[in-house]
Amino acid sequence: MNSHSAVPVVPRNAPRESLATLLRWWAGELGDEPALTRLDYTRDPGGVAETLTWRELDAMADAVALRVAPDTAPGDRIAIMAGQSLAYVAGFLGVLRARRIAVPLFPPGSPHDMRLAAILADCSPSLILTTSDLVDGINRFRHHTGSRGNVVVPMDTVDTGKPYEDKPPRLDELAYLQYTSGSTRSPAGVMVSHGNVLANARQAAQCYGAQRGRTVNVSWLPLFHDMGLMLAVATPVLLGARAVLLDPTAFLERPGRWLQALSANPGAITAAPSFAYSYAAARCSARERALLRLDDVVTLVDGSEQVLPSNIDRFHNTFAECGLRRETHRPSYGLAEATVLVTANQAGTAPRVRTFDARTLAAGRAIETVGVPSSTLVGCGRPVDQRVRIVEPRTCKPLPDGRVGEIWVSGPNVGLGYWGRPKETRRTFGLALDAPDDPLAAGEDGRGWLRTGDLGVVVDGELFVTGRIKDLIVIDGRNHYPQDIELTVERAHPAVRRHSVAAFAIPGDEGERLVVVAERARDERTWGTTTPDVVAAARAAVASTHGVSVHDMWLLEPGQTPRTSSGKISRAASRVQYLAHVRRSTAS
Repeated sequence: MNSHSAVPVVPRNAPRESLATLLRWWAGELGDEPALTRLDYTRDPGGVAETLTWRELDAMADAVALRVAPDTAPGDRIAIMAGQSLAYVAGFLGVLRARRIAVPLFPPGSPHDMRLAAILADCSPSLILTTSDLVDGINRFRHHTGSRGNVVVPMDTVDTGKPYEDKPPRLDELAYLQYTSGSTRSPAGVMVSHGNVLANARQAAQCYGAQRGRTVNVSWLPLFHDMGLMLAVATPVLLGARAVLLDPTAFLERPGRWLQALSANPGAITAAPSFAYSYAAARCSARERALLRLDDVVTLVDGSEQVLPSNIDRFHNTFAECGLRRETHRPSYGLAEATVLVTANQAGTAPRVRTFDARTLAAGRAIETVGVPSSTLVGCGRPVDQRVRIVEPRTCKPLPDGRVGEIWVSGPNVGLGYWGRPKETRRTFGLALDAPDDPLAAGEDGRGWLRTGDLGVVVDGELFVTGRIKDLIVIDGRNHYPQDIELTVERAHPAVRRHSVAAFAIPGDEGERLVVVAERARDERTWGTTTPDVVAAARAAVASTHGVSVHDMWLLEPGQTPRTSSGKISRAASRVQYLAHVRRSTAS
């Protein structure tokens, strides 16, 4: 696939070694200009702004580096377990400045504590950075999980004032571990080098139109997630651009706060998963909308899960009265193994929506259609200064446009592999295409190819993501995409909660069987509906739309379906939960 053309986004005399060296440079260039603002809604429902200048952020990073360096050695992992705060950003940059390996994480006390314990066991950090209010809770968590070998340091109490001096890192030196989520396996840490994150920050800035003095990155995404780190830290530090930070909880409590932050910051660039756009449209009141000016929003990145056209429509229909332009919406594709960003739709164009024959798409061919069972997909655009191929996963042969296959990626942003997993790294990174005549068979500049595990198809030069290989449901020799079945179940009855359905296959005596787990809607108008009525409607809709029968369906109360740490329904965890219940029931 052809990529977006590259343009320079940073001054030519700026350093190129790491985000930490860029921070030092911008502190000298911009001094007391605001760098990072956090909106704190815990002290005031209207939000209290806390701001660090470039000089202050640089000094805090120095202080962290000075505290970290004496107690650790190069190559040691430093876990950051703090809330969404200015200290978190300074801590991350301070670890990079000390040339240690940062591990961006979250504090204990959530449904994901088992995942957190597994990550700490996997990366064995020498030191944990946090804030004073969380020290006791982290120590209790360490005692409970047996993680006793770590020193816990509150970042907000370290002394500032002295600069930290060390030679800059090499571009191929490991900067941080980005742990992936949503899998049945134990969490895997993607090794991201200083060169990887700088390359992807340049790609993101170029693609989304970020410019110092003209745009502001506004983010409520968690800092321990790849897109949150890119949006609130990497791209702003690369450019010397301002960033505004909200807590994810502040968004979930009142999504209007996010829109208010976009309205208050002309030139705003922001990002969210698809469900968040629908959620904001549903929960933002007419009174709140009347105060919004969204005509100066530059970019709305939509990614990290399947982009649904209904969510785009709902969001833009709701906020069009506020001046929001549909062409600001930028459906994108990415993954942690490529730092984050891979493709995005063209700037200045509205998202492209295509409707394909569902059965031929599941069989591997994209054929546009009307009036038959169909899959409606939103295009995720073209690669951003990197390469993408659609590949037959068993043979590693490239496929032509219009054929569904595995998405492979090659570029300077692709990570170094998985921490401590050499076999899995060899299966996933640095691969070659079985295409002797293809000059890119060994990847861009001989880097090799990353196999993503995602399925997609290129139509008219644009990538359409169709699903995950591991999630594909195969029944009676036919492929079914789980997201299509989930959407059918959502629409089958108003008592099914939106974005809260998981479809997956389980083994049976005569092949795989389809199971659906869904949550009840919170809408009180559906409270009198019986479970059998909802299940019957879902079974009928799935049978008529997809030609497959539902073996079993659970209807759970809101909040009972397993989710990833980014809030997405986890099919893998739902399947594990279901099978565990079946085993317990059989045993009793």
